[in-house]
Amino acid sequence: MHYAGKRLAKTGVNEKKRMEDHPLKASQESTSSGASSIPDASAGATSAADSPNAAENPTTHNRPRLSEAQEDYLKEIFKLRELNQNVTMQDLAQRLEVRPASVTGMIKKLSKMGLVDYKPYKGAQLTDLGEAIALEVLRHHRLLELYLADHLNYSWDEIHEEAERLEHVISEKFEAAISELMGHPTHDPHGDPIPSVDLEIPDSPSLKAVNKFDTPASATIRRVMTQDRDILNMISRLELTIDQEIAITGNDKTGVRIKVSGNQYFLPHAIARYLWAEESKS
Repeated sequence: MHYAGKRLAKTGVNEKKRMEDHPLKASQESTSSGASSIPDASAGATSAADSPNAAENPTTHNRPRLSEAQEDYLKEIFKLRELNQNVTMQDLAQRLEVRPASVTGMIKKLSKMGLVDYKPYKGAQLTDLGEAIALEVLRHHRLLELYLADHLNYSWDEIHEEAERLEHVISEKFEAAISELMGHPTHDPHGDPIPSVDLEIPDSPSLKAVNKFDTPASATIRRVMTQDRDILNMISRLELTIDQEIAITGNDKTGVRIKVSGNQYFLPHAIARYLWAEESKS
């Protein structure tokens, strides 16, 4: 199967050099000189205040020591915001499978650490530093997913759980090595964008869920917005995978009718909402 991650972006820039120049990355590297390639990921960063960009870049401040759970909270807040959702405690509780009261307690802690802006009943937003840490964890996760799929023959419904276990413990050296090995990719196997070493989100085409299209329409699937193994298995069997061209022939309150490779399928909205596509130019 051809994944989105196969679309590799050759940047023409020495990524290792760029990593060294990035204040957050540089501060982390300074704590692990001569360390193994899988250090303790919970170790905090030293100050990068001496960086020439220290005055402008919030990531030059001391990176606080975070637990895996705290990093997961930051990552999930970013992912919810990526969907243009107001991040409520209930949303986070559902995503992280914990009690809402536990979420509120953690968010208050992250707020005191300067990583989250939180106002009761108005949800949570990441600060600049919180967003930088979330993007770094996402970069680890999505590079790992692609590496597992392309080099270790994991299926796309297996890679998420494995990457979840590894994302907090790989070193920046390992991250740079697998990125270089894969040609500095821009997207993972699910079509999710991989933040660059500078923690920038790569450009992507305008996408929307297939149940948001007017019909008839032609489109190409670019992103699958779920990690649910059963759903991934089902859409894979239907050939509704990354870079697959489809025709959307019907869309009503019951669901969406899609034609792919000569076959026509009906998808309920609960499934169709996970398939994000780029509309074909007429």
